[in-house]
Amino acid sequence: MTTRTWITATPPTPNGDLHVGHLAGPYTAADVLRRFLTADGADVRLTTGLDDHQGYVAVRGIKDGGRKPEEVADHYGASVTRTWKAAAVEFDHIVRPRRDAGYQQFVQSFFSGLYEAGYIVPRTRPLPYCASCERWLYEGYLVGGCPLCGASSNGNACEPCGRPNECGDLTDPRCVPCGAPAELRDATRLYFPLAPFAERLAAFWAEVDMPPHLRALCERMLADGLPEIAVSHPADWGVPVPVDGYEDQRIFVWCEMAPGYLWEQDPRGGTLPETGPVQFFGFDNGYFHAVLFPALFLAHDEATPLPRAFVVNEFYQLDGLKFSTSRRHAVWAHEALAACGADVLRHHVLADRPNGRETSFNLEALERTRHHLATLWDGWLGRLLTAVERDCGGRVPEEAPAGRAWELLRGRLHRIADELREAYGVTGFDPRRAVALLDEAVACAADFGHVHAHERARPDGAAAHRRALAAQLAVAAALSAWAAPALPVGSARLAALLGVPANGRVDASALAPLPAGRAVTAPIGAVFGG
Repeated sequence: MTTRTWITATPPTPNGDLHVGHLAGPYTAADVLRRFLTADGADVRLTTGLDDHQGYVAVRGIKDGGRKPEEVADHYGASVTRTWKAAAVEFDHIVRPRRDAGYQQFVQSFFSGLYEAGYIVPRTRPLPYCASCERWLYEGYLVGGCPLCGASSNGNACEPCGRPNECGDLTDPRCVPCGAPAELRDATRLYFPLAPFAERLAAFWAEVDMPPHLRALCERMLADGLPEIAVSHPADWGVPVPVDGYEDQRIFVWCEMAPGYLWEQDPRGGTLPETGPVQFFGFDNGYFHAVLFPALFLAHDEATPLPRAFVVNEFYQLDGLKFSTSRRHAVWAHEALAACGADVLRHHVLADRPNGRETSFNLEALERTRHHLATLWDGWLGRLLTAVERDCGGRVPEEAPAGRAWELLRGRLHRIADELREAYGVTGFDPRRAVALLDEAVACAADFGHVHAHERARPDGAAAHRRALAAQLAVAAALSAWAAPALPVGSARLAALLGVPANGRVDASALAPLPAGRAVTAPIGAVFGG
């Protein structure tokens, strides 16, 4: 029996359209891994959801003139799913919290089980309140200074340092909808103490594959003493708390997301895979995925498989500031896709992926990527397939690739294929490296083509010219397989032009001469370049 590989990408908040930073983060990268493993013959499932119940959704409705949170979530949720499709990001299952029958009951059952077992307990602590709005403040309703790093932070978690807060411990708290200073009032909420799970979390962190930045965050939290996390808030948006006396509160959305991940894999809450998921998310969500969720799963059922790997991206900046949907500091992904196409944007955000450090986006750089694909990739393919049409009647030459130059090129490409497999795979996953290797393969083939184009001018060079074309056709066929995880749209176009299967395996066996006499087609328009 084949073990299923489960990949998750953190659910986006539908308080705005997806921006380019989202695609540079979890979503394109997770799709690359899914496509590679699927083509490799693995049983793969990629899941996500829509994070409808974030307070940021309700705040967006207020800022938009009083729209209901349901309207905001539905409007932007539809936009998010359209953008994923346009970017060729394909999920096997997308959780829709307010539409999936049984979802709310499943989340409430998960929460009730933890409460009844004594893992969730009441605490009375200060919570910011806006007298003007007559509203308790948390998450996106609240802004102030992080009590740990001093940066500007919303309630419950600080994006810059990645650490949780209690809302009531922010300095100079203010109401986001009206801007008024908040006052502190005592509120009784339900809390989930993390300290009882310290040893088991430390053992889990020792096993899971995660980057040093996230590991350092976990170790700092452990050294400082794991906190108690508020898992309910007095509010009217979200899943109602299923505990007597707390009917006016809602489950903290990040506590909701833990059973939501289980729902992604099995909507009935039954069978889970033998191994935990490979989880894609941004560093600002790192504490939730690496600390809170594993502790919740351990409390729920110690048999729940914990994640096998965390694939974490840092912030993607725009003009020196973090992309932000709530602050509307963004280049919207659907606009970029309409301008340049899926492959150009995917190549750009993978090559510029904020892996281990922050990177920065601008439209001029995106245009350079489009030009790069149009000139290097499409330029080589256009010259090759036009020459085959002109000199071989649009068919693969009878002459097979041969000669020292071909052997040298083939050896280089075999090494590239081996490195590609590593860069695409779970253990060595590095899409920046994968895109660089694809560019190297195309550059090698283009150089080979330029050098051997002169064979055609030699009086006795016709056969050598055709062998060089056959060699380049073999490379093009391999490229249609090797590039498929990263650039699926152009790879499928190229495969159709060459008459080879789309989305083939990424290994050296793809570099094989095409059958002599097979018809191939010169491209009309771009293949990869938009």
